[in-house]
Amino acid sequence: MNWLKGAASDTQITHGNRLWLYVLSGLVMIFLVAPTVIVIPMSFSESQYLEFPPREWSVRWYEHYFQSEQWISATLTSLTAACLTALVATPLGTMAAYGLFVSNVRFAHLVFIILISPMMVPVILVGIGVFYAYVKLKMVHTIFGLVLAHSILAIPLVLIVVSSALRSYDMNQEMVARSLGATRLRAFMVITLPQIKFAVITSTLLSFLTSFDEVIIAMFVSGGDNSTLTRNMFNALRDQIDPTIASISTIMVLISSVLLICTQVFGKSKKEH
Repeated sequence: MNWLKGAASDTQITHGNRLWLYVLSGLVMIFLVAPTVIVIPMSFSESQYLEFPPREWSVRWYEHYFQSEQWISATLTSLTAACLTALVATPLGTMAAYGLFVSNVRFAHLVFIILISPMMVPVILVGIGVFYAYVKLKMVHTIFGLVLAHSILAIPLVLIVVSSALRSYDMNQEMVARSLGATRLRAFMVITLPQIKFAVITSTLLSFLTSFDEVIIAMFVSGGDNSTLTRNMFNALRDQIDPTIASISTIMVLISSVLLICTQVFGKSKKEH
């Protein structure tokens, strides 16, 4: 217990004084993580219904998922939409962040707020607006419409992450390259982009996860042959409480965790270099 009673000056705070903060942080983490942890053992249950803890262990619901054409089709749709969303949102968000950063326009801050406004508006309102627009444009139940709608949600994340990286970047380096004859595009690609690549890669993963995990807009604009995985999971939970959704949730948690870990590992290696 010496770490709790270590000598400290009048202006220092010991671990003992912060013990309440550690306990509170631990309780909050448990509250946030517990639902996810509970789902994992539920996915290995033999029961026809969702139960915790499982009375018998089995991988039958994983087998059912991989053998189901409907679930696999929905998974491919979600993966396709997520990859395309990342490919659309990341360049657009990066260009917007760069343009606002180098711009001397007086209203650049206002434009930034407008571009991130989809984050401030309830997603249900975005979904309703997108749905009515898509009905007139005949884009409901299309991959293109789904990617476009998900990009609306992903671009603000890219804009915020890349803008944050650019604030710590010395633009004089790019100016030097341009003074030596490089075009703005070449100077950006050769000088600026390599120095903010961690932010760009992080934005790409966030865009992917935003689309892959999104359900509200998918309920409005996806369906038929282009129904997403999250939409099918919501319908299964609402209509019949299919235990397959527990196994799918576990797989989705695994995918999200691996991507986030890869981001942190890449960022750590970048800092070491």
